[in-house]
Amino acid sequence: MSTPSDAPTLLIKIFGKDRPGITAGLFDTLAVYGLDVVDIEQTVTRGRITLCALVTVPAPGIATEGELRATVHSWAESLKLQAEILSGTGDNPPRGHGRSHVTVLGHPLTSGSVAAVAAAVTGRGGNIDRIFRLAKYPVTAVEFAVSGAPTEELRTALATEASVLGVDIAVVSAGLQRRAQRLIVMDVDSTLIQDEVIELFAGHAGCEDEVAEVTARAMRGELDFEQSLHARVALLAGLDASVVDKVRAQVRLTPGARTLVRTLKRLGYQVGVVSGGFTQVTDELKERLGLDFAAANTLEITDGKLTGRVTGEIVDRAGKARLLKSFAAQAGVPLAQTVAIGDGANDLDMLNAAGLGVAFNAKPLVREAAHTAVNVPFLDTVLYLLGITREEVEAADIE
Repeated sequence: MSTPSDAPTLLIKIFGKDRPGITAGLFDTLAVYGLDVVDIEQTVTRGRITLCALVTVPAPGIATEGELRATVHSWAESLKLQAEILSGTGDNPPRGHGRSHVTVLGHPLTSGSVAAVAAAVTGRGGNIDRIFRLAKYPVTAVEFAVSGAPTEELRTALATEASVLGVDIAVVSAGLQRRAQRLIVMDVDSTLIQDEVIELFAGHAGCEDEVAEVTARAMRGELDFEQSLHARVALLAGLDASVVDKVRAQVRLTPGARTLVRTLKRLGYQVGVVSGGFTQVTDELKERLGLDFAAANTLEITDGKLTGRVTGEIVDRAGKARLLKSFAAQAGVPLAQTVAIGDGANDLDMLNAAGLGVAFNAKPLVREAAHTAVNVPFLDTVLYLLGITREEVEAADIE
């Protein structure tokens, strides 16, 4: 039963050095007076506890409010704790509309950055209802529960702050959809892996510098992807097919990639990759990491040699978005519950089509257009954007 808005209540706040039994001790003390618990919140920071209990006042004939206050203060003093008791009425006021989760990643996270984020929330009419830490390494990640401001307006305002402050900020709508089963689709080159696969092949053909320059221009959006792909692949003509195994051996996963995929799979998420690279690599990655979906271009091989051509439909910018939608349909997941991760201009359609598009160590053009950006070299930081804590990840790994 909810507490009437005009019913008298007491906010009891306990501060001090944490130790086992404080919470039980406080509520044992209150139980004598037959109080109802309206709300509880407790945090422990660097060994110091802050325990807040919102309770009803003693019923007439059981005790006076003064007697209750004296008892609580006496109990607190016996444990060398501080107590504060505030009189009031009713429960907490209802949270405002427009609820969002604002995740801030810093390496480090400075007090100035937190101040600026908080000011930006307030400036948009929002209220910070709760803050808690998601991770302390390899980055500091904190989440603000915000109400009273439209999510899209907040995202726009905080994107500007993020670029100025040098932190990463993600803003997503609160609600059940955040806890729903999801589909995560990633780019491969310079996202899931540290390498550009076409450049690894080019290294064996002796044209690495030429290919790298064309790749960089394509990722910046200066060249049409399909034309650049055909031009680069043509330089590989004549390579022996055995080079595929050599390239696979050279591929380096991005730090945190295994942790990201492993954790998502434990949560029942489905995970896929789409790549402007080649099935000769993505198929092996799919098997190695236990991915649900994988799509890429295919290098044509004839008589044991690369022909310098690709076969089948080209996976380009538009193709990646189509594949995201196709994977979502196969997974039975609405697009609003998909997450796309990428770094290049050819990922933009996919990032914009997804419920949450994450630019990972991306080119400026991509960072500006995506829903949010992550600019630290750890792919598993994406987990924090989904509200998953480092402690939860580590506990699951131990189990």
